[in-house]
Amino acid sequence: MLAKRNTSWITMFVCLAIGAAVNAEENIPPEGFKALFNGQDLAGWHGMGHFDPRVLAAMTDEERATKRAADLEDVKQHWSVENGELVNDGHGVYLTTDESYGDIELRIDYKTVAQADSGIYLRATPQIQIWDYTEAGGKWNIGADKGSGGLWNNSAGSAGKDPAVLADKPFGEWNRFRILQVGERTTVYLNDQLVVDHARMENYWRKQKPDEFAKEASGSLNKANPLFRDGPIQLQTHGGEIRWANIFVREIPIDEANELLATKHAEGYESIFNGKDFAGWSGPVENYDVIDGNIKCKAGKGGTIYTAEEYTDFAVRLEFQVPEGGNNGLALRYPGEGDTAYVGMCELQVLDNDAEKYAKLDPRQYHGSAYGMVPAYRGYLRPAGEWNVQEVTVKGSTIKVELNGTLILDTDLGQVTQFMGDRPHAGKDNPSGHFGFAGHSDPVQFRNVKLKQL
Repeated sequence: MLAKRNTSWITMFVCLAIGAAVNAEENIPPEGFKALFNGQDLAGWHGMGHFDPRVLAAMTDEERATKRAADLEDVKQHWSVENGELVNDGHGVYLTTDESYGDIELRIDYKTVAQADSGIYLRATPQIQIWDYTEAGGKWNIGADKGSGGLWNNSAGSAGKDPAVLADKPFGEWNRFRILQVGERTTVYLNDQLVVDHARMENYWRKQKPDEFAKEASGSLNKANPLFRDGPIQLQTHGGEIRWANIFVREIPIDEANELLATKHAEGYESIFNGKDFAGWSGPVENYDVIDGNIKCKAGKGGTIYTAEEYTDFAVRLEFQVPEGGNNGLALRYPGEGDTAYVGMCELQVLDNDAEKYAKLDPRQYHGSAYGMVPAYRGYLRPAGEWNVQEVTVKGSTIKVELNGTLILDTDLGQVTQFMGDRPHAGKDNPSGHFGFAGHSDPVQFRNVKLKQL
């Protein structure tokens, strides 16, 4: 007799099948979720192995159709459905969702056997690891002793690579994952134990083969390795039978994602704007309004407003909303007068990247870029009019920009020798200065502005 699967999803099941068979009715999603596996067949899935999504995107429609047909034949050889369970024999291509997903909550049950290892690809990227965690499995030398749930393809020593606790159940018992993916921030619960806490999932594919953007446009000065914004979920096959069931997904709405990003690991952050007036701020504050607790640049007005206090090394976390075609900036280590893009450490762009009027900008002018010096990765802004969450870390001559949970800029301005328009940035090596907002006539808004000195 096989052990019963844990069925503790809230209000989900009234009864549980006991014994070897698992009723197809068990694959019923809880409220707010949809089932990716219907318990009967492979509808909604196709086959694809360990394959760079950028290569797939570069194929012609005909090439992709040919590949999918070949992968489907492979699926037929190695995947099946038995008694409401999705079964793989340990070989073949990975079962891959037809749909792509970005910010999600994923719930999934699995059961595997000795000597096997497997995993779950998110956005077609490896992976949340599943191990044979026993010494007999022969992989303690590569981390199997620490258990399943870690981001195994992350760099050695990085947060999340190893699970915080060993939470696997013995072979023959069902395990349950609850996974939250917001931006490239991954949280994993295994059997109700937190094993990965809001860690950054690195982009395996860009590590193996950098984008042309990283090699050329940034002059290799942007060390960010952002995860793709979306992609399919894949169930890996590797060396032994694995069974899956209760595969449910919920797309996380923007407000919920922003709340998580704004409040997670928030220790040490203090508000630098009181939500009522510009007490503690200087500059042309008359060109800005305070509306519903938000700082809003007046249309047709601008200039750089800044904190009275100066900072050396710090992290700032804030939310911003850009109207269509909107333009603003974050003033970093600003001296209190002049154009912060040149006399400050930099102006960190705040821009509606998708506006037609900005289609032909220099790459160093788009959102999150150190203006005129180092370009940020594009494609991670929410649509114009939606609120975004951004965290900026300034340490020495280095700047990191995390937008909506994804690191889009990781650079050292001390290494910059080429400037847009050959115009030097005299302030880029400022050791300290004010923090502020550099308005450019558009009604861009900011809220929940919090700073932590490092």
